[in-house]
Amino acid sequence: MSPLPIDDVLDQLLGTLAEQSFALLVAAPGAGKTTRVPLALLDADWRGDGRIIMLEPRRIAARAAAQRMAQSLGEKVGETVGYRVRLDSQVSEKTKIEVVTEGVFTRMILEDPELNGVSAVIFDEFHERSLDGDLGLALAQDAAILRPELRLLIMSATLDSAQMSKQLADAPLIQSDGRAYPVETRYVPPKPDVLIEDHVVRTVLSALEEETGSILVFLPGQAEINRVAKRLSATVSHDVDIAPLYGRLTPEQQDMAIAPATQDRFGHIDRTNLFDH
Repeated sequence: MSPLPIDDVLDQLLGTLAEQSFALLVAAPGAGKTTRVPLALLDADWRGDGRIIMLEPRRIAARAAAQRMAQSLGEKVGETVGYRVRLDSQVSEKTKIEVVTEGVFTRMILEDPELNGVSAVIFDEFHERSLDGDLGLALAQDAAILRPELRLLIMSATLDSAQMSKQLADAPLIQSDGRAYPVETRYVPPKPDVLIEDHVVRTVLSALEEETGSILVFLPGQAEINRVAKRLSATVSHDVDIAPLYGRLTPEQQDMAIAPATQDRFGHIDRTNLFDH
C-alpha cells in the first residue's frame, strides 16, 4: 500500500490503546485514518477475537470505507471487512471489522448494551457531530463501564481535543498531519435575479472549458441536483459524466459518484459530481 501520513502515528496509537481504554486521534483530511486505523487494530493483542465497529455519519461513506479496506486486503466486502447501513448490509461470520452508520450503531447498542463480542468502537469523522453520534458515544461509555476491556477511539479532522479528552477521563491525544495541496480561490458571485441552477450550470460549463479532470459541485438539495443534472446532461459533450449523489439514490447509483473516472474515447473523461450539501 502507498504510504499515508497516518502511518507515522499508528505505532503510537497501538501502544496507547494497549494501555488505555480511550483515545483521541486528530488527523487532517487525507491522512488515511478511516481506512488504515481499523486494519492496524486487527492484530492488537487486546482485540482477541472481538469485532471492531467503526461509525460513519453517512451510508455512502460507510460503504466506501469498507470497500477500500477490503480491496487493500485483496478480499470482497463481507469477508474480513463488512458494513451495515439502513436497508443494506454485507457481513459474514468471518467479518472482523464492521463499518456502520451512527443510527445502526444506536440500534445495535440498545439491543446489546454491553456490546458483547465487540473489542473496539471507533467514532470516525466525529467533528461532524450529530444526535445519533453523541448518543452512540454516551451509550458506548456506559458499555465501557460494564466492560473495562472495551476500547473507544474518537477520530476527527478538527476537534476541541482538550474538551473531548476531559469527557473521556483525560484520554490521551494523538495527532497526525495531513497532506496540504495548493488551492486557488475564484469567486463567481451570482446575480440577485439569477436562479441558483442557472448560475451553477453556467459556472460548471465555464470550468469544463478552462480545466481538465473532475468537478465537485455542492447544491442545497435533491431538487436542485436533479435540475442541474438534467440541464448539464443536455449541454455537455459526450465525454463528460454527470454523477448525482443524494440519500434517496440506490447504493449502485451512489457508488458511481465516487468511483474513479474511467478512460474513454479521448483518453480521459471529466466527471461532474453533484452532491447534496
